[in-house]
Amino acid sequence: MTESIAKPLPPSGQPLGVYIHFPWCLKKCPYCDFLSVAAARDAIPHAAYADAVLRELQARLPLLAADYRLETVFFGGGTPSLWATEELGRVLAGVLGAFAGRAAAEVEVTAECNPTSLDLDKARALRDVGVNRLSLGVQGLDAERLTFLGRLHDPQGGIDAAHAALGSAMPRVSLDFIFGVAGQSAEQAAREAQTLADVGTTHLSAYALTIEPGTEFGARAKKGRLPLLEEATVADSFEAVDQTLTAAGFEHYEISNFARRDHVSRHNLGYWRGHDYLGLGTGAWGTTTLASGRIRYRNCPSPERYQASPFTEPFREATDACSVVEPIDAETALRERIMLGLRLSEGIDLQAAGDELGIDPLPRARQTALDRLLSSGRVELDRRRLRIPKPKWMFADGIISELL
Repeated sequence: MTESIAKPLPPSGQPLGVYIHFPWCLKKCPYCDFLSVAAARDAIPHAAYADAVLRELQARLPLLAADYRLETVFFGGGTPSLWATEELGRVLAGVLGAFAGRAAAEVEVTAECNPTSLDLDKARALRDVGVNRLSLGVQGLDAERLTFLGRLHDPQGGIDAAHAALGSAMPRVSLDFIFGVAGQSAEQAAREAQTLADVGTTHLSAYALTIEPGTEFGARAKKGRLPLLEEATVADSFEAVDQTLTAAGFEHYEISNFARRDHVSRHNLGYWRGHDYLGLGTGAWGTTTLASGRIRYRNCPSPERYQASPFTEPFREATDACSVVEPIDAETALRERIMLGLRLSEGIDLQAAGDELGIDPLPRARQTALDRLLSSGRVELDRRRLRIPKPKWMFADGIISELL
């Protein structure tokens, strides 16, 4: 068992998130393009995987050059609620211990869960090992659509899991749901949003169904065998969900995310604002600053090879460690700030981003595109903050592409 972790580093200031990927699910959903492997609960190497994650953490820490302050830890997947709680807790303790003395006063610790692997006892156990936020994939409240999405739970199972999460004294609970599914009207989408809001959660993630290549849905759509909702109805559903949740007291702070009383996802805000994050686990992505500069990397996507890795060269491409390592120059970083920052209601301060990165954020071509977008009302500039007006959020991808 690997218990030792690198000596805690000195106090720091640049915000850092830690993302830990747990790759196993009971079943692969047909729309999901995240790295996941179907497995029975008792076939998962719970302790061995925790050992590997701690070994990776120990290898990466000494090479980090930035002055970091740990802000968030996020267990994503896959289905982290399948992980034996004591092993998830052991990894969390290792991460928190590694950043002792250089962490926020309250580190946000999120674990993603599915209704099939979350009940009151599990939620309480996760709380007891230090998790203070659950993100529960309810995904829908219609039996036929849940079956279409490949979910293993029924509508009542999703509601029961939400009540269990909220009844466990977990400080924060977020619920995910998908709209824009074939056969669903805008009114039905709004009713599901209202029902989930009424459960008592303070954060909701509402995603329009997207068809990604490399998924079962992607293959079916390519062959013309996947029923899809008309784009106009998807847009109407987006507006109906927004109106419903805004009226219920939620702030629509990001295109797909709503929060009450400042219960935003701090971890995801780090992504959208361009902060560094340390990725751990099979297939995890990370963006960190080394002595040689800022890089992005992706871990080996094979759980077996990942667990066998000694991580002797943790930031070099190797078959048993990183599958991708790429430098991030200033222009690439700025493009990503624009791409992600414009998803937020707060938008982005382009000049501040350029100053931080040491480049002109508005060369002639981008300035021309910006002037065109401003004159057409597709973006707005409030002092120095550039944002997309909410009525144009459904067209955000096209708007952002013009600035890139």
